[in-house]
Amino acid sequence: MKKAPLYSRSRQRAGAPMPTTDTAAAARPSTATPSPTTSEPAAPAPLAQRPSRWGAFVARHRMLVASCAAVALLLAGGVAGRALIAPPIQLTQKDIDAAVRHSLEKEPLPSAYAKAHAAVRPSVVRVVGLDDENEEPPKPGDDPRQHTRSTGTGVVIVDNGTILTNLHVVVGSKRIKVTFADGHESDASMVGAQPENDLAVLRAKSIPDDLVAATMRGTGDLMPGDEVIAIGFPFGIGPSTSAGVISGLKRSFRAPEGERLTNLIQFDAAANPGNSGGPLITMDGAVVGIVTAILNPGEQGTFIGIGFAVPIENAAAAVGLPPF
Repeated sequence: MKKAPLYSRSRQRAGAPMPTTDTAAAARPSTATPSPTTSEPAAPAPLAQRPSRWGAFVARHRMLVASCAAVALLLAGGVAGRALIAPPIQLTQKDIDAAVRHSLEKEPLPSAYAKAHAAVRPSVVRVVGLDDENEEPPKPGDDPRQHTRSTGTGVVIVDNGTILTNLHVVVGSKRIKVTFADGHESDASMVGAQPENDLAVLRAKSIPDDLVAATMRGTGDLMPGDEVIAIGFPFGIGPSTSAGVISGLKRSFRAPEGERLTNLIQFDAAANPGNSGGPLITMDGAVVGIVTAILNPGEQGTFIGIGFAVPIENAAAAVGLPPF
């Protein structure tokens, strides 16, 4: 049986010495047919590498993998951003109190008395009763003795120029002069009276364009100790504001040569001649009474800490307004 011819895998280098005849003969069988070509057969191709399981998964699910990667990047960005942002400071009550104190020191708030004054001041008027139609009212700053009889205070309760004051301020006067908060002056006439409460209702003949009526409230919830202010023209000086508290309710008082007044509000805000007819005001800026008298056993007739006001319910009845 013939053997398959064998070929060397190594290529002979050019210029190498040819083998001797004997050696060539020994290496080549005598019966073998010479190779038709002298070129060496090509080396077998290397085996292809098998793809990994992860690579196969990625290849099959490209969109899913891309989406997961995008979500992971977003989450990582959020975590990094949160790490860069400082956590909010937890404020304590002490911090809040300190901030409020600092704000108040920088811009102090107006007092409750100032707010009450501002609410009613546009409605307060100076009232002067004159004995002669040609007489001129005393000017502010004149001798205080000129004001003890003729000067009082009033408060606008209807924006058509209706004013409440004390009857004793204007009774017997031949001319009544009122001066509004903006300086506007006008003659006025008495259109109503309630002697049992020492009240008079005036109507101004001309009024400012922006006249404001005061807010009124009932006295049913007043209690001793409640803070109040009184606004008026004591001795013609004003408008002047004084502060105090409600001292008592349902008091009675008889003025010299006057009727006995009942159901009065007693207060200790300073009041003097010229305050008569002015408003008694609570801290919410509402009128609860009309200042009508002060108690002084001496002859001076000045304030010693006891003042009286007619409740606004009585005053409203004098005008014909419904009770509160």
